[in-house]
Amino acid sequence: MDTLANFRTTIKTVLEPYTKIPYSHGDIICKAVFDEKSDCYLLVTLGWDKAKRIHGCLVHIDIIDDKIWVQRDETEYGVTKELVAAGISTDSIVLGFHPADVRPHTGYAVV
Repeated sequence: MDTLANFRTTIKTVLEPYTKIPYSHGDIICKAVFDEKSDCYLLVTLGWDKAKRIHGCLVHIDIIDDKIWVQRDETEYGVTKELVAAGISTDSIVLGFHPADVRPHTGYAVV
């Protein structure tokens, strides 16, 4: 399997289980949005908590220039750790939610 196909498969494999976790309150779901054409992978939370509308991005991952860019990660454990556990090397992952001057100190790819 080539690198891009491996990235796509691994990202989906890591994110998909989050859609099965029930929320303890409200009528809220987690929906996966996978766009292989633009290599954008999202987990979106949506629903209602009593009279309050819930809609937000839990996880946002892009594949850009042969790197996995974790743009947002609001999970408890961290999908980045799960990507590494699934075999993606740390030098293939950019923590896009950190400023560029912080990235050299993260142990992950800088660009």
